[in-house]
Amino acid sequence: MVDAKYIQEARNLGTTIRQPKLSNLSPSVIAQTNWKFVEGLLKECRNKTKRMLVEKMGREAVELGHGEVSITGVEENTLIASLCDLLERIWSHGLQVKQGKSALWSHLLHYQESKEKRDATPAGLGPPGLIHDTERRKSDASFAMPPLKVSLIEDMRHIQNIGEIKTDVGKARAWVRLSMEKKLLSRHLKQLLSDHELTKKLYKRYAFLRCDDEKEQFLYHLLSFNAVDYFCFTNVFTTIMMPYHVVVIPSKKLGGSMFTANPWVCVSGELAETGVLQVPKNTLEITFECQNLGKLTTVQMGHDNSGLYAKWLVECVLVRNGITGHTYKFPCGRWLGKGVDDGSLERILVGELVTAGSENDDRMCRTPPMQQSPGMMRRFVTISPNSKPKLNTGQIQEGVGEAINGIVKHFHKPEKERGSLTLLLCGEYGLVWALEQVFQHGFKSPRLFKNVFIWDFLEKAQVYFESAEQSQVTQDENYQTRVRHFCRFMRAISSTPRNIGKDGKFQLLVCLGARDHLLHHWIALLADCPITAQMYEDMALLKDRSLVNSLIRVLQTLQEFNITLEASLVKGIGI
Repeated sequence: MVDAKYIQEARNLGTTIRQPKLSNLSPSVIAQTNWKFVEGLLKECRNKTKRMLVEKMGREAVELGHGEVSITGVEENTLIASLCDLLERIWSHGLQVKQGKSALWSHLLHYQESKEKRDATPAGLGPPGLIHDTERRKSDASFAMPPLKVSLIEDMRHIQNIGEIKTDVGKARAWVRLSMEKKLLSRHLKQLLSDHELTKKLYKRYAFLRCDDEKEQFLYHLLSFNAVDYFCFTNVFTTIMMPYHVVVIPSKKLGGSMFTANPWVCVSGELAETGVLQVPKNTLEITFECQNLGKLTTVQMGHDNSGLYAKWLVECVLVRNGITGHTYKFPCGRWLGKGVDDGSLERILVGELVTAGSENDDRMCRTPPMQQSPGMMRRFVTISPNSKPKLNTGQIQEGVGEAINGIVKHFHKPEKERGSLTLLLCGEYGLVWALEQVFQHGFKSPRLFKNVFIWDFLEKAQVYFESAEQSQVTQDENYQTRVRHFCRFMRAISSTPRNIGKDGKFQLLVCLGARDHLLHHWIALLADCPITAQMYEDMALLKDRSLVNSLIRVLQTLQEFNITLEASLVKGIGI
């Protein structure tokens, strides 16, 4: 209690004292001198967390409350490096004996050692809960991925297993980055400092880490980082091996128990993709290691159509990174199989990061969210009399406007704040969905229970254009160029070696048309095509000249942007 009295006394003293050698001074002056340093560290921590959050959230995202906001590259690295320096200064303050180059890592190692001594019992061997995972998964899809255990020691082991990191300072920094990405920095440090005996052993009484109020405030400031998504570990350690766990969840209504074909997946991220991975059909899950894929973007999935029952209704695919704990959900909600749905044996699913559940009470809610959430994956609604309520032309125009607006806004943001373009093109209410509504409006259904797909209409139009071209219908050069482009793209997509169905082909056509700024030409071409007159009702949007013209004008706004498509979207297309 004597020390506490001195510290209190120092708080009340004047602030004119310089930093002399502590050894020559009385306890009360030591306390006061030291106190100014402690307060300085706390103030720096407060300012640093505030600056990092403002940078991170970006302007527009804060105003709108959404949009993926990540600062990458030099800026984020500089901020995080300076946070790591601050943590090192805090952990170096008042050390009994300096050990190694990094005071933080040294403290963590002491903690790990004492914890492992305590836990060294036979019962503690092996990670808990793994034996029952598959059993639980089969009974209920919601248990498909039990949450990873939150463990400071486990996160240290991940860092210790990365051979590329040689120094203690490097290990401490990597551990801080990983903890920030997992939104566990405050929680881990709180746990580290909860071993009071260890802290007493390592630190003198006046050390920052033994000033309880300040330590609490410091941890509270760090907690504010949980409000945003950092990818400061994933984006920096791009060459390390990462463990991934993939679970395919078939529809509960039509469980995949009869399914006889052999499924496969290919996971793509911003840094790399896995290539085709076979999934055992009895468990529908795989765990594998590969080089860091970065933030995940798409999953291609399909099957080999073998056996008696090769039709499969898939609800979604979940993929989790075993180190960062990030789980991505790739909604599907469609059949894969010949003669069912659109006959697709392969689909490209667009993913979203699943936010942490409420089980982690220390984690704040994330504002702003990563993206406008695609919820149930955009469903290519097949055209049939009993399908969803049809949208009217006003709603369709609004949908197209919003989809294009999303893409325009994406390109007007600073590069560091942009989200996923794939999601804006192929996600729910994205450009593909919006144009689908245009083509489905007023579409004639030939027979009551037969589904007709947009691709069927486009193929008929292609046949017409190719025959019209051969009979050299006198049209201007412009028209002929557009026709040639349209037919070339249709042929390239039709002849792809991939087993994508009719809706997948339509998606490809829209993506390629957006990339090459041809969509507005194609709409003009199709609106004038005699096939449209045959296959659409008189009230259809495509037959209304003023609506078609406004649609063309809106699509023209994409011309100024350089749209690059993710490799997984255009694989196997030589165009």
